[in-house]
Parts: sequence; structure tokens; C-alpha cells
Amino acid sequence: MALKTKRGSSFRTHILVFLLPAALIYTLFMILPLIDTVRFSFYSAKSGGPTTFVGWDNYILILTNERWWQEFTNALANNFKFFVIHMLLQNPIGLLLAALLSLPRLKLANSYRTLIFMPTMLSVVIIGFIWKLILSPLWGVGDTLVGFVGVTDGLPAFLGEEYSALITLSLISVWQFVGIPMMLIYAALLNVPDDLVDAAIVDGANQWTAFWRIKLPLILPTIAMVSVLTFVANFNAFDLIYAVKGALAGPNFSTDIMGTMFYRTFFGFQLQPGSATMGATVASLMFLVILCGVMIYLFVIQRRLHRYQL
Repeated sequence: MALKTKRGSSFRTHILVFLLPAALIYTLFMILPLIDTVRFSFYSAKSGGPTTFVGWDNYILILTNERWWQEFTNALANNFKFFVIHMLLQNPIGLLLAALLSLPRLKLANSYRTLIFMPTMLSVVIIGFIWKLILSPLWGVGDTLVGFVGVTDGLPAFLGEEYSALITLSLISVWQFVGIPMMLIYAALLNVPDDLVDAAIVDGANQWTAFWRIKLPLILPTIAMVSVLTFVANFNAFDLIYAVKGALAGPNFSTDIMGTMFYRTFFGFQLQPGSATMGATVASLMFLVILCGVMIYLFVIQRRLHRYQL
């Protein structure tokens, strides 16, 4: 009994030693700044003076003032569009690619996997600049490329029209980051026992039938995790929009999302003065939206997945 107690104490000590540095770093650079941001959103500073506690006034201003409300709802709606496009395209494509790469007879699977994942490792600034070079109607190479297939009028100004700019940027983001859900789902598929698939094939099923009837139900928790990661990443998005369209997220704020709205509000841009307290309020609203989405996942989707597994 004493030996077991000593081993248990040693095991807990090792856990504490290995987890403590990561917990301290995460608390110092993530938890504390988040708490301070929420705290700062209840203050206001006028004309560069000292900050004063104003309670919910900043939130009431955003939710009742016409200019602030219009800007906030436009950014929030664009964020949802950005997320929906990723959910409808990026994750299904990632699932399909993972299923193809997991086929046992596929040749050069490692090369395909590397090539598909490679854009994910590139800088978003480089990705944005490359696609601006391709899609520019004035000096882009896209006109030359479509000319090879008989299109003589050239490409439309996809990044310059209000109706297409956000969709185009979403598709660029899907192209760059489709490798992440592909790799996560691919890793889950590798963990599916081969005995189950072999038994189904012996019973007359082909690879696709085995995937839809056996593998897919077993990897549903991974797909749910990928979905919530997509939600969090899309509502934290900023860099691609800023790299391609700048802080104004044009044309006419048609590509404005919560991240670019926060940047303009906090740092100011052109004729818009910066306000740290209002920027903290926008960031707190971003956190609230993300928190609500994650809570829906935990209490609605995750519970059903556990019930399905049982």
C-alpha cells in the first residue's frame, strides 16, 4: 500500500512539473489578457485622459448607436458568411481528401498529402499577395490563364466588387487551410481498426461502402471537433482580409469582419480615431460570440456524440 501511495504521489508530481510551465505561459499570455480586456471594456477614456468606469455604456453604445450598430452587424454577418463557406466547402473537401488518401492502394499518397498541406505553412501575407497578382484585372495573370481555355473577356474584378469580394477571400482561405481538416480527419481514419473494414470487405462491401457505413460513424467526434475549430478560427480571422483589402475591408466594408472592425476601433484608421476601451468592447463581443458557439457545441452536439458512442 505504501509503495502504491508513493508511486501515485510521484506520478502526480511529474504531471505537475510537466504541466506547470505550459499552464503558467498560457495563463500569462492568454487568460490574464482576456480577463483584462473584458475589464477594460467597462471603462472609457475621453481625449486621452484617464480612464473612468462607465459600466455597460460602451456595450449600450454599440447596440443602440446607429453607426456602431450598423458596423457591428455588418461585420458579424460577414463573419457568419465567412464561416458558412468554410463549413460547406473546406471541411467536406478535407473529409473527401482524407478518405482518398486513406485508400490502401493509392500510390504517392505521401506526396499528395504534402502538396495539399503545403499552402497551410505559407504566410497569409504571401498568400494574399499571390492571389492579388492572379486576380487583378489590370496586371493579373488570371486573364492570361483563362485565355488558354477560350475566355477572351478576361476575369471579372472578383476582389473589387461588393457581391464577390468576401466570397473570393473565403475561397482563398479554404484553398490555403483545407489541409488542416484533411490531416485531422486522416489521422482519425488511421485509428479505425482494420479488422472492421476487412470484415466488411469480406462480406461484399467495397471501399466506399466501408467508409460511409463503418469509418464515417467512428470519426464523427473528430469531424465535430474540426467544425468547432473552424468556427473559432473563422471568428478570429483577420490577417487574410487585412493583407488583401486593408483595414477598411473594402469595397464599401463588404469584406469587413469582427477582426478588422476591432483593428480600426482599437488603433484607429485614417479619419477614425482609435479608442482602446471601445476596441476592448468589440473584442469582448467577439469573445462572447465565440463562447456561445463553443457552448452550443459542448452542450448540444458533444452530448449527442457521446450518446451515439454508448
